[in-house]
Amino acid sequence: MSAAEPLLRIEGLTTRFQVHRGGLGAKPQVVHAAEDVSFTVRPGEIVGLIGESGSGKSTVGRTIVRLETATAGRVLYRGQDVLALTGRELKRYRRRVQAVFQDPAASLDPRMRVAEIIAEPLVVHGIGDRRDRQARVASLLAQVGLQADALRRYPHQFSGGQRQRIGIARALAVGPDLIVADEPVSALDVSVQAQVINLLQALRQEMGLALLFISHDLPTVEFLCDRVVVMYLGRVMETAPAAEFSLSPLHPYSRMLVADAPRFGGRLRPSADQAGEAPSPLSPPSGCVFRTMCPHVIADCSLTTPPLAPVTADRAVACIRRELFS
Repeated sequence: MSAAEPLLRIEGLTTRFQVHRGGLGAKPQVVHAAEDVSFTVRPGEIVGLIGESGSGKSTVGRTIVRLETATAGRVLYRGQDVLALTGRELKRYRRRVQAVFQDPAASLDPRMRVAEIIAEPLVVHGIGDRRDRQARVASLLAQVGLQADALRRYPHQFSGGQRQRIGIARALAVGPDLIVADEPVSALDVSVQAQVINLLQALRQEMGLALLFISHDLPTVEFLCDRVVVMYLGRVMETAPAAEFSLSPLHPYSRMLVADAPRFGGRLRPSADQAGEAPSPLSPPSGCVFRTMCPHVIADCSLTTPPLAPVTADRAVACIRRELFS
């Protein structure tokens, strides 16, 4: 694979769930968690997948690492569709693409010592002998900034930031090309969020690691990421270089996010002058899913779902009102 080719290519990814509400005999409802999602991650690149809670960004991340089952579309890793992988091929893929989760306390086994937690992926993938694994674990612990005495301790004996460092060390153990990090700092105190972000940035520089960084925190995404993919109600609204996005958001939803995001941290949410009520992923609007909240809505917005179309060589927007950003 040449440097110009994507490491990961998402094509038309759709993930839906059935939920059961109401009394006995009630028909299941369908949650449209992700609909026709497409974007790429290049080798060594950090891509920010951003949006509000319920936008579908975590579902996309979980589907990429095969923790959720896709309804349609493709996830191509080095040109191979990973949604079709089984057995040994799937195991090899999971070695190359690892995950870091939002809540480090929930993702670390409280009954295992840190040395066992970090070594577990090495054991699962049959990497090295006992002595090799011990050396690898000690090296990883130092790489994420923890002292050697941490090896003998349990997760509850660490702070939230330290537990997240342990989770990152576990993800790095098998030498992945890509880490899918789902809100990796949102459960941490503000005082330690910057430490973990700086660690991720350093790992990218040292290892050439690619990262899909899922977040609702626009300032963090702007600082850390090369490109952004903006999601709303399961669909991609815009893709852009991170530096350009904050300065000149194009999609009406993107403009709301940037205008309303606090300068230093905070959650993304639409502004107070939204045109209507937020719809539900159980019954998304026809046409553009953002039309019920868009201040620029016209009648045609309800008739067709706008494709994610190029605006420039490195930017794309899903909106029929091209005059708004041309």
